Amino acid sequence: MRIQLHDNGKHLDFAPLTLTRPVGNLRIGILTNDERWKKLLPQAEITFESEDYLSDKFPFASNAIVVNACIIPTQEIANQVATLKGNEELYFEGGWIARVGTGEILKKYEGEQPVVLEHRWDLFQKNDEVLRSDYELLTKNRTTVQLSSTNIIIGNPNLIFLEKGARVEAAILNTNEGPIYIGENAEIMEGSIVRGGLAMCEYSVLKLGAKVYGATTLGPHCKVGGEVNNVIFYAYSNKGHDGFLGNSVIGEWCNLGADTNTSNLKNNYSLVKAYSYRTKEIENTDVQFMGLFMGDHSKSGINTMFNTATVVGVSSNVYGAEFPPKHIASFSWGQHGDQYDFQKAIVSANNMMKRRGLEITEAENKLLKHIFDNK
Repeated sequence: MRIQLHDNGKHLDFAPLTLTRPVGNLRIGILTNDERWKKLLPQAEITFESEDYLSDKFPFASNAIVVNACIIPTQEIANQVATLKGNEELYFEGGWIARVGTGEILKKYEGEQPVVLEHRWDLFQKNDEVLRSDYELLTKNRTTVQLSSTNIIIGNPNLIFLEKGARVEAAILNTNEGPIYIGENAEIMEGSIVRGGLAMCEYSVLKLGAKVYGATTLGPHCKVGGEVNNVIFYAYSNKGHDGFLGNSVIGEWCNLGADTNTSNLKNNYSLVKAYSYRTKEIENTDVQFMGLFMGDHSKSGINTMFNTATVVGVSSNVYGAEFPPKHIASFSWGQHGDQYDFQKAIVSANNMMKRRGLEITEAENKLLKHIFDNK
């Protein structure tokens, strides 16, 4: 069986995160959507239908069940998708879920209303619901590694799950607002205070004295300190020091310098305006709380202050004594948006990646060059 995750025309609605990945590779809860489909249908090959320039890294394949990548799958959804044949389409009241061939034979989905992603801020707004679902998916009928007696537990201890190699010492863990999942070889250092839901993927770290409000997700190999509230970090990104970050999504290979702070609420408590990659303008939203969206490979210098609903593109280096603009284009350098030399940006990205034993592949270099040329 082959599953093709289709962007459903939403590529620009999740930028800057989808400048470097398809919609089907977005992380929310604990897993990315392609990981979730693979977990639900282990026999399936997962491919993507997205922008052409992403296809070298995220391959396209024909003869597949085409699936709406904006739908968060459950076992119930996956089971019904797996039965599609001929030219059938599985649909629900809000749109389509999956189709085979022309999809002209309609088949109504029988089950609970699925979680649907429409805007990039849905990632943090719906993170609690999806995190709970992923927690059940990953921990069902399994036994946790025993938690150290040095920790203080508030709430239900059965809502804390540690994978093999996870380490937690002298922390306060509160499950009253959601579960706490600590992935393989992840670590919560001493003095950290966690109010779930929290998802820590493999090798992620909460640093000494971190303060975490749910629903928060740390992707693989992330290191996070200071205060965070309802934030999603993608893989290999760091916020290693003090500073507040709330209602935000941070891409891969990002680094927030010491005492970087983000406003997530306007002083007049009004709804925020945010940059749209579709219209290339600052637009009204229906959201009151919104912090920072940062694309892959971007960085901030120490003491950087981000305004409410700031959007930073891919591979930008943000620093300066004043508030930067609410939209910072990809490959920007400094406070005034000077262009970041492409080769220097690649060297900088490689320097960070080599610390983790990795480097930019030819496909990734080509992808980043496309973003640079079309920013």
